[in-house]
Amino acid sequence: MTTAFSSDGEEVIQRALVPGGTGGRPSTMTLEDFYELEKATAFVVDNGFTKVALQFPDDLLSDSGDVAIKMETASGAKMYILGDTSYGSCCIDEVAAEHVDAEAVVHYGPACLSPCRKLPVLHVFGRVPLDVTRCAEAFQELHPDHQTHVVVLTEVMYSHALDNLASELQPIYPNVVFSQLDNKEPNNSTQSVSGLMRQFGRRFAIDEQHGLEKYGMFYVGSEGPELTNFMLSWNQCSFSSFNPKTGQGRMETLDVNRALRRRLYLVERARDAQVVGIVVGTLGVADYLSVLQHLRGIIQKAGKRAYTLAVGKPNPAKLANFLEIEIFVLVACPLNSLLDSSDFYRPIITPYEMELACNPERIWTGSYVTDFRHLLPGACAHTPFPDKISQAEDEPSISLITGELRSTNLNMVPDPKLSSDTALACRNHLQTLAQISPAASFLKSRSWQGLEPQLGQTAVTKAVAGRRGIAIAYEDEPCGE
Repeated sequence: MTTAFSSDGEEVIQRALVPGGTGGRPSTMTLEDFYELEKATAFVVDNGFTKVALQFPDDLLSDSGDVAIKMETASGAKMYILGDTSYGSCCIDEVAAEHVDAEAVVHYGPACLSPCRKLPVLHVFGRVPLDVTRCAEAFQELHPDHQTHVVVLTEVMYSHALDNLASELQPIYPNVVFSQLDNKEPNNSTQSVSGLMRQFGRRFAIDEQHGLEKYGMFYVGSEGPELTNFMLSWNQCSFSSFNPKTGQGRMETLDVNRALRRRLYLVERARDAQVVGIVVGTLGVADYLSVLQHLRGIIQKAGKRAYTLAVGKPNPAKLANFLEIEIFVLVACPLNSLLDSSDFYRPIITPYEMELACNPERIWTGSYVTDFRHLLPGACAHTPFPDKISQAEDEPSISLITGELRSTNLNMVPDPKLSSDTALACRNHLQTLAQISPAASFLKSRSWQGLEPQLGQTAVTKAVAGRRGIAIAYEDEPCGE
């Protein structure tokens, strides 16, 4: 008997899911091979786990019941299927696992490889077949120079074929480097030792004399947010790719400069904004609480107001409820950070972009940071906020979008002299609050500002019986013909 839980703890399925569908699993592969059941069982048995959460993406949920039953039979441990994750399926849903007191999580499918906060995790990516011969041919077509320096990156479900691909290419290309998956990052640095790059759950060694900017990148996988993230982060490198689904290779033509200009435009929008919404986009990535505190600190120092929102997966309808917020900052894993906000009422930016807008010491250098952990104190991309901004009050700040003078130092709380008259004091207090809080100013401009208690103005009456029935037809209402 297997039970599935959503991330809010609600019991979704009381018995094992109906076995039988293939979902995202290739029909030519068995459950044992695709889900690496032997490896997963050994992970449970060797560590003595008695309760394990199995996390599946939507396209693999049809196999979850069969996998859970086989895992329970082989390991003797209780398995819980995690369904309907509140955030990206590439992240570990620790909140849902904690609802059932799980001791570990086995995560299936694509993963961002962000380090987890508490629970031990085993990643099972799904061994999707790769035509190694065709991939090697595409590489040779795109890189005719055999002395070229290239780093080979793969989507996680094709990582099992890297050794075979290396045996095909290394005899011909001596300077090709093959990355390895590395989801156990010891710290927040992108380069732990000289010449060894560690970023986005990958590690690879490069020649220090050439530098990373001298290398090209060859990506094995489909077009998507992961490739876009790589191209923006390593925007000084040329990119090529091989799509295993189509069997075609190509030079990537994403206009990185145009994409960066769009992101820098959003930074300017953030500089103009006075009310910022920090959207929590993950509850499982390590240090997410630290970056929330870090963002609140720099936003306050920049004279802006910050409100933290936990709304699950962000969508236009949810965020449109917060009309007074002028820009949102999404705290999420690198794969989910670069959210296209063209359909949203307000723009959505990354923590790095918020730092560019708020921290005068943060200068645009051409590099781009999508992993928020790199912004924290002690990390590779941390830039301390200055203790004092020299001549900040004298130097004007002009918006490049509106051409108007920006307001500064809005977080300074004035010391008004309130009148002894209660009504006048309240009115002065509201005016003061509107001056120091743009959100309060926005509320003041609304035609409807909420319920007014009118204390002392309403006569006290005894309790009386209320209306009976349902809202569509109360008992005391005449029936419509």
